[in-house]
Amino acid sequence: MSMSPRSPAHVSAARPLPPVAARVDAELARIDGEVDWLLALSPIGNEALWDSFEASGHTAIPPLHYIDLELDLHAARERVMALPVEDIESHLLSGLLSEKQRELERQIELVRLRGTDGFINASLDLFGGVAPPLLKLANEILGRVEHGAGLKADAGIDEIMAAVEDELDWYRQQSPDFSVDVVVDTDLNSMMMVSHGTFYIDGDIRLPHARVQPLIQHEIGTHVVTRHNGERQSLKQLEVGLAHYDPLQEGLGVLAEFMAGYLPAERLRVLAARVVAADMAIHGEGVPAIFDLLHNTHGLPTDDAFDVAVRALRGGGLTKDAVYLSGLRDLIDYLNDDGEFEPLFVGKFALSHRVVLDQLVEEGWVCAPDLLPRYCSRPDFPDRLARCRNTPVADLFHMEPDQ
Repeated sequence: MSMSPRSPAHVSAARPLPPVAARVDAELARIDGEVDWLLALSPIGNEALWDSFEASGHTAIPPLHYIDLELDLHAARERVMALPVEDIESHLLSGLLSEKQRELERQIELVRLRGTDGFINASLDLFGGVAPPLLKLANEILGRVEHGAGLKADAGIDEIMAAVEDELDWYRQQSPDFSVDVVVDTDLNSMMMVSHGTFYIDGDIRLPHARVQPLIQHEIGTHVVTRHNGERQSLKQLEVGLAHYDPLQEGLGVLAEFMAGYLPAERLRVLAARVVAADMAIHGEGVPAIFDLLHNTHGLPTDDAFDVAVRALRGGGLTKDAVYLSGLRDLIDYLNDDGEFEPLFVGKFALSHRVVLDQLVEEGWVCAPDLLPRYCSRPDFPDRLARCRNTPVADLFHMEPDQ
């Protein structure tokens, strides 16, 4: 697939999908927007969780609590399974939409089983487990990658929001209809996150100044930009995400941090720790055991070790966190094989869909990305991308900012 983003004065238009495919695609996208499974599995009351865990001497944690989804999960599942995917006019589209239908059903099941013994199996069904080569890579990173320069967390919510607004203004100048809702929330278990097109930021956030742009490039330059580009495609799944799109999205997000000039050694170690934590959760370990290994054996700071441990136990054992490192590894392998970079931003999809996307382009149902990440406009972008194509994942980090 060879394509170039459009100029500001021109918007490419993909041709419409056939009627049945368009109806199924639209309904899948609508239900996907209702099933905000990531938000439903994000614990609330995180500060109180830490206080209780610390008071116990890091040996016990209260049950995790979550928001209630205002959604009839049974009815949503019935709507998903009633869609006439077998009547879709194109085998190509039918295969993609059937795959998404199955994934959406599993996501609904994941939320339904939240907090039960069946949750871990539902997570494994949806995201898979931790393959031995990935666990080996994670342990290599934790054992070999040294701690980088410790930087003071000197940027608070005001400075970060100013940087976010500047970023959004830049994209609006490139494409006037670019937009995203921004929500400041003091009870997130992430510093920043994008869920269903909304950009959430922790109201109590504090970061080293050098990490502000890399994280903005991760969240806005990857997750928001690919959603914007996907919204302009005829196939709406490219806006909400084709099945199994998470690894590539998160791989691109982490790569964006490197391209923005500061992917700290600690960040790569945290991604590796998430793999180890997911593997421990699969094998029945709880927050105290995961925290102990990450903090006392691998030397993660208490806040990172606790955050990784809680994330691994979300819902009862959410294995999604392993996809950050696996997605980065697979993306670097793809780039090392001279894979094209710009087409990765046409929307949200899996690397395994690249061949199918070529066919969608030939059929006229997918057009070039409207926007590319802001870091692509840097004069040294080609050099940084070339470096990524030739750097093993375990070496893809900075010991100090290179901005």
